[in-house]
Amino acid sequence: MWHEWNKLQTQSGGLFGEPLELLYRQGSCRTYRTVTVRDMAEFDRKNRWLIDRGDGSPSVNLVVLSFVNPLRLLNLTNDTQTVDGIPIGMTPEIVRYFTARKIRVMLSIGGLTYIKDWDKALATNSKQLGINAAHAAQRLGVGTEIDYENDRSPNLSGLQEFIAAYRSVLPYEAAATNPAARLTIDLAPGDEYLVPLTQYATSNWLTTTHPVLDYANAMVPFEQTSASTLEEGWEEHVRGKSPVPPLAPAKFTGSLYTAGRRGVLPECNDFSHSLENATRSFVQTVEPRDAGKTKGMLGYMFWAVECFASKSACTTPPNTCEAGIGAGAKVYNIPLPMPPLRQD
Repeated sequence: MWHEWNKLQTQSGGLFGEPLELLYRQGSCRTYRTVTVRDMAEFDRKNRWLIDRGDGSPSVNLVVLSFVNPLRLLNLTNDTQTVDGIPIGMTPEIVRYFTARKIRVMLSIGGLTYIKDWDKALATNSKQLGINAAHAAQRLGVGTEIDYENDRSPNLSGLQEFIAAYRSVLPYEAAATNPAARLTIDLAPGDEYLVPLTQYATSNWLTTTHPVLDYANAMVPFEQTSASTLEEGWEEHVRGKSPVPPLAPAKFTGSLYTAGRRGVLPECNDFSHSLENATRSFVQTVEPRDAGKTKGMLGYMFWAVECFASKSACTTPPNTCEAGIGAGAKVYNIPLPMPPLRQD
């Protein structure tokens, strides 16, 4: 059965439960124009497919709002763009829009745009940044995603302090009954990018014996690709690739695009011809190598919704995603609310 989906910019997604959780999640950074307070009627018109796939049930069980600037969060900046460091568009009303339908919500900190701001914030006061992130999560009733894309020289000691500080406020919970306790990280599609971060995260934060983070998201590649290429990248995480050790399949999700420059993709409007459907067997049955005990990845993350890039198509009417992501949610019977995730 599938458990989680969806990250908003947004991203979205879905996870598997017993014996698999499907994280079904939607996500991207510009989706919600988070520097603007949204009119909820307009927001609903553009995004209703997320909460109603056509039969009254949601298309996803997780939404991730992107992006929080880590430096503004450290400084608790209040200006025309942020309140206490959180973009003004990430309001309690937006969160309740989803949580009222039993959809989990998370905030993504960072993204490709904010690499230098991550570096500066971690170098300045990584502990305080972690505490501020935890307090923001508590205030809004959301989880937190780390999106730190420094490829060659990430501040790993600073990020360790950030995570330790977050966990000092919100300890790891296997069931994550407190939404704010859920803390995740974005990694590359395979083990050839973000190598220092992936090696450290896999070895120290994503183990099944002493987990610190709930799971990782294997991000989308730089451009739309084939099912076989996606599976090769995900397999690298499972088997490991020196110097990166193996990662338990239950500890990560795979990511897919919803739209491109020429229009929305089958992931959005044609489940039967989608990469989600083509990679279905791999995601549900991949066997652990030297990490974890249970087969199958955690699920999928979809990137992204609304108009997430200036030259990409939009997932707004008339090009909404009930026939793709929504149909997949129905095929996999994703549970709402999301149940506890597999731990091994």
